[in-house]
Amino acid sequence: MTARALHAFSLLVLAFLVGGCETLESVKPAAAALFSPSAQPRQPTARVTAGGELVAYLARIRDLTERPLAAETARQREQARAASSDLEAVKLGIALALAPSGEEAEMVAVLDPIAKKASADDDVRAMASFLLHQATERRRLKEGVAAAGTRLRDERRALEAQKQRADALQEKAAQLQQKIEALTELEKSLSDRQVQTR
Repeated sequence: MTARALHAFSLLVLAFLVGGCETLESVKPAAAALFSPSAQPRQPTARVTAGGELVAYLARIRDLTERPLAAETARQREQARAASSDLEAVKLGIALALAPSGEEAEMVAVLDPIAKKASADDDVRAMASFLLHQATERRRLKEGVAAAGTRLRDERRALEAQKQRADALQEKAAQLQQKIEALTELEKSLSDRQVQTR
């Protein structure tokens, strides 16, 4: 490397170092504030989403026994009526879904408009759709059980009618047997008389 090239390289390195020092000086106050012990870390503001609120509500009421759950359902029914919000209506849907005496017709009436509402919160609409599907399945199962019960009653009636017919036929057969035996006796006694008269 020639002396001139070495001199140019030295100037370039010097310029770089001076520029770096100036940059460090401008960054130093921000770095000091960042790493000072008195600096408080910024806490992220926790915002509860509608989905989170629904999950929390479900977790709160899922282990309630029948009577407290009925009271909670009545309370939530009033809350949904007063607030007239989609979120409160879906909470009512959750309570109705958990209640053993929850009416599917009421669930459908409460949840169907929300499930179809394009402007509803995505989580709220998803939960409404899920509960609506559950209500529909529950109604279908109840109808299936009712239909099976009706079929079973009809079969029992048919079996009972068949048994009554069988009993009646058996009684007729017994009566016919008695008549045959009586005729046989009569025929035998007539034969005996004819033999005696000869």
